[in-house]
Amino acid sequence: MDELKQGYKVIKNFLTKEEINLLTDYTRMKHRVNMTQFDLGQSDQGDTMFYGDPATDSLMLNKRKLMEKETGLELLPTYSFWRMYSYLADLKKHKDRPSCEISVTVKINSCGVEWPIYMGGTEIELENGDGVVYRGCDIEHWRNEFEGDWHAQTFLHYVNKNGPNTEWFKDKRPLFGITK
Repeated sequence: MDELKQGYKVIKNFLTKEEINLLTDYTRMKHRVNMTQFDLGQSDQGDTMFYGDPATDSLMLNKRKLMEKETGLELLPTYSFWRMYSYLADLKKHKDRPSCEISVTVKINSCGVEWPIYMGGTEIELENGDGVVYRGCDIEHWRNEFEGDWHAQTFLHYVNKNGPNTEWFKDKRPLFGITK
């Protein structure tokens, strides 16, 4: 996997302008009416979060060929996840579980306040629609506290079709677009 020598790779314009617009509206609307899908572990307000959302699972399936091109690997999709981060949210330093062998974190849009992600100690600031492809199980990644109002991010996860984690295809779900 020479394409990810450092453990990560920035992909400019991972999303098209149309995808950015669609996902911005979708995540902001869904965040506004959310009553149940919160993560209280990463902000006091409870960031909106959705695992296996049909919209982002569809994006994961449609971006697989691009991910294969960028990584040089044949990939099996596992799951998607999106989050609307809010004031003082953070992302603790961590490595991912086996279903996140090859991942991409994509900035959908934000209120405009910069909020870099750190990959193995390197600070990376993404523009709307940019992504970072990374080896989620191998490289520590994190974010410091967010000082803005909102930041929409999606994560698309895959495993190497010829690697040790193929049992995580669909993240062991019967179908894409559903939770476990």
